[in-house]
Amino acid sequence: MAEQKKGIRKHEIDNLRNLTVLLLFPVHTLMIWNDFGSRFYIWQGGNRLLSTLIVLINPWFMPLLFVLAGISARYALEKRTVKEFVTERVHKLLVPFAAGMVFLVPFQAFYARKFFDGYAGGLWDHWKYFFTHVTDLTGYDGAFTPGHLWFILFLFLISLISLAFFRLLPYGKLAVSVERLTSVNVLFLFLPVWLMYYLGNFGGFSIGKDLALYLAGYYVLSNDVVLEKLESSGNWMKPLCVCGTAVSFVLYYRFAYYGDLWVNFIGWVSILALLITGRQVLNQRTGFTDYFNHASYPVYILHQSVLVALAYYMVQISSLLPVQILGTGIGSFLLTVLAYHVGKRIPGVRRMIGITS
Repeated sequence: MAEQKKGIRKHEIDNLRNLTVLLLFPVHTLMIWNDFGSRFYIWQGGNRLLSTLIVLINPWFMPLLFVLAGISARYALEKRTVKEFVTERVHKLLVPFAAGMVFLVPFQAFYARKFFDGYAGGLWDHWKYFFTHVTDLTGYDGAFTPGHLWFILFLFLISLISLAFFRLLPYGKLAVSVERLTSVNVLFLFLPVWLMYYLGNFGGFSIGKDLALYLAGYYVLSNDVVLEKLESSGNWMKPLCVCGTAVSFVLYYRFAYYGDLWVNFIGWVSILALLITGRQVLNQRTGFTDYFNHASYPVYILHQSVLVALAYYMVQISSLLPVQILGTGIGSFLLTVLAYHVGKRIPGVRRMIGITS
């Protein structure tokens, strides 16, 4: 939960998190046409324009979730003991991860195997295949993969690892030093984030970078003094984000450039700009906030399996690109929300999709 010391809810944190989760639908829909040199569970060949749209979002949308998780961890640990925090992480993260690995991820790998290999067997035989074959961990060939649940696994591990940092360097001991940082100082924190990218990197998924983002959220971007300085720098920070995003468009669309240094820089700038914008326009409780505060996490867990299954049929039903895109994106959103509403009414399923209360 994103709360200040006195229990005041920071709605911009909730709204940013919820909006970011919803971005998964267009991003994973467009992945069906990516030209990154990789496939997807369902892949229709590379489309440079659609791939460029992914490139504009990809540097920041998952990193932002780790930053927001770090911010939320600071507030959570102000009202919970470490034991309570760990117990909550087990129920909220580890249980849904394990359940999803059994019931959801094999399902999307099943459709990938049908699409690419023409697999005509049943789901049970595929389930056994999934857990006995390990290749590149993408799952695009039907073999074992953590799928989109890599985020939940990483967040669980980072939540535990970070407790050692919090014990050695309590927030209170660093707060005064952190508050001396200028906006430019905070901007240059992209450098350690970038360097940590090479630590524990598994095919582009870096637990080192995600740990750095989580710690930056906890120690720096949860500090209201720092956030006020960033907000006062919005007159140059937000234009920097917009210009950098335009540069990313040109670099990828024209030259297929997606370098690590640039990606980490523009990703970090975008996160700061979004936090500033969130404080200014998203710090309010709405019906959207109330609904997706409960729904966004189950939606995250369920969305990709639903999307992949629907895409398998959509690309066969119509050959028109707009129909395939809109049918997959909008259809998977509606079906995922429906699955959430059904699942939350079944006691055992509730816990498997991350509903703990």
